[in-house]
Amino acid sequence: MPGKLTDWSNITPREVIPGFVGRFLHSDTMTFALWEISAGAVLPDHAHPHEQVVHLYEGEFEMTVDGKTSVAKSGAVLAIPGNARHSGRAITDCRVMDVFYPVREDYRDGTGPTVIGDAMKG
Repeated sequence: MPGKLTDWSNITPREVIPGFVGRFLHSDTMTFALWEISAGAVLPDHAHPHEQVVHLYEGEFEMTVDGKTSVAKSGAVLAIPGNARHSGRAITDCRVMDVFYPVREDYRDGTGPTVIGDAMKG
């Protein structure tokens, strides 16, 4: 990605968990995920070592981080520390940009997110 202009529409979308369709872009140290999330879609409780910044472009999304729940609306930004337990639910259809540091290798290689996948099984 460094020095390369990329159009999101040229990145193939993937449904990572039900209702969460993402396009992924990686720099040397970060992962960018542009999500289209369907109303009612649930993000299972999980944690990962990556710092995460969530920018809600459109919609309303209920997010719980370390047991504290809030409702984010269009324009909201939330920073989630590494290893913080978090979960959520799309109240409406949403468009969200997540930025992770360091790189999410599970998004780069197309396997997951393995942590969320494991949470959904159990």
